[in-house]
Amino acid sequence: MSVSKTIQATVEKEVISESPKPRVRDRIFETACDLFYRHGIRAVGVDTIASEAGTNKMSFYRSWASKDELVAEYLRSQESDGWAWWDDIMEAHAGDPRKQVEVLFDGHVKDTCRQESRGCALANAAVEITEPDHPARVVVEKYKAEMRRRFRKLAQDMGAREYEILGDSLMLLWEGSYLSRLTFQCQNGPARNAAKAARGLIEIYTN
Repeated sequence: MSVSKTIQATVEKEVISESPKPRVRDRIFETACDLFYRHGIRAVGVDTIASEAGTNKMSFYRSWASKDELVAEYLRSQESDGWAWWDDIMEAHAGDPRKQVEVLFDGHVKDTCRQESRGCALANAAVEITEPDHPARVVVEKYKAEMRRRFRKLAQDMGAREYEILGDSLMLLWEGSYLSRLTFQCQNGPARNAAKAARGLIEIYTN
């Protein structure tokens, strides 16, 4: 082996060996997000999260005062990712609200029909967490209210008759397709037709 290759190999080995391991907090959070989505919030306790993350409860409580705080952070993360995706579509098709809705629903169907999909994490949380003052419930209600506002605004921007009804109908279709995915396999279930149904609703209210 040449001197240059020897030096390169040594440097690469040192870089690999010195690469920091994921921070304990990040590891716990990522593990919790996965467990909450796959198994449900109520079914997953702090002991399970700590064990699956390869740490202990002491490390958990250094970062979160309670499981409720972690759940709220999990849902805020889901909310942030969701709006980032939504806003990218709005920007890519700026000035064309009809196209924006169509692309939203095309992406929604693809996401819903993923084999590992368990629907909307925030909607699932709303079923499990009913206490109105729970920090996670506050995140969910804020998110869903904003989604309703956005769908209504898109319907209004299309010049739709009774745009409030069209906006609400689109949101019901969005939410319902997530729910149906938990009952039906997507290949044969109603969720796969959500994008077509959205286009049909738009036709009804804009023509």
